[in-house]
Amino acid sequence: MIGVEIKRILTVSNSIWAIVINPTSGRGRGAEVGKAVVGYFSRNDLRYKILTGNSADNLRRQLDEFLKQNPTCPGVICVGGDGLAHLVLQAVVPVGVAFAVIPAGTGNDFVRTLNWPLDKLDFQLDYVTTQEPTKIDLGLVDGEWFGAVLSSGFDSVVNERANSLKWPTGPAKYNVAIALELPLFKPSHFEIELDDQRFSTEAMLVAVGNGSSYGGGMQVCPEASINDGYFDVMILRPVSKIEFIKVFPKVYSGKHIHHPKVDVYRTRKIRISSNAVAYADGERIGALPVSAECVSNAGLTWKN
Repeated sequence: MIGVEIKRILTVSNSIWAIVINPTSGRGRGAEVGKAVVGYFSRNDLRYKILTGNSADNLRRQLDEFLKQNPTCPGVICVGGDGLAHLVLQAVVPVGVAFAVIPAGTGNDFVRTLNWPLDKLDFQLDYVTTQEPTKIDLGLVDGEWFGAVLSSGFDSVVNERANSLKWPTGPAKYNVAIALELPLFKPSHFEIELDDQRFSTEAMLVAVGNGSSYGGGMQVCPEASINDGYFDVMILRPVSKIEFIKVFPKVYSGKHIHHPKVDVYRTRKIRISSNAVAYADGERIGALPVSAECVSNAGLTWKN
């Protein structure tokens, strides 16, 4: 452990970590986990600055200013959910600063993508503060970075409904939103352009995976890798409501991709056009069309 302590001493003397906290993540879990993260940094004599705010815009301004004033920052610690990680990505990627995501949100899918456990805080922080970060691929959709999944169709409708629900909390929120939206949902017509082909299709959803999961562990693109330079694109063509209900549980294991109405493609770039909206990392991107690219080695983070 001597090397660990030496590295910590160097970190103390030369640089300051940013701890970005969303206290309202996970119905208040962000504040609780944030307190534990700050306690860890204090116990280990690591220099840090806490950044928090009452709006995403305010928090982004604080982080941009901090990174401008601290160009040797060893990393930004995001305490919250996928939405906070998405916000932090926009700030750290252009300046080449590493980031870590501490799970305190509803879905925590980017943490799952990096293979960190959701309940071993000290284990994760021990690694982050003593090991060098590694490069990972990120998605870039119309100038906006994302880490996990870009999607449109039924899941975007569900995302909008889930974001409006005050109860239940956690991943169960998505299941309730699905139950509310499925009876009303109709497939859309999509025009899709990949690296080497262009086609039209009716689809219930289109998911573009840099990472494998969204919605709190749904393995929508189970074979997606953040280090292969490609997106995995999963398209669900129209099925009956009853068939959807039968197949849906398989998304948690990724076995849905074997259904005859599911098509999977690999591509570096994609353009999606439809009368629909897109979400990435659970955040609203906006109305289609959108264009996205998998950018190799765009981000710096710590993987388990």
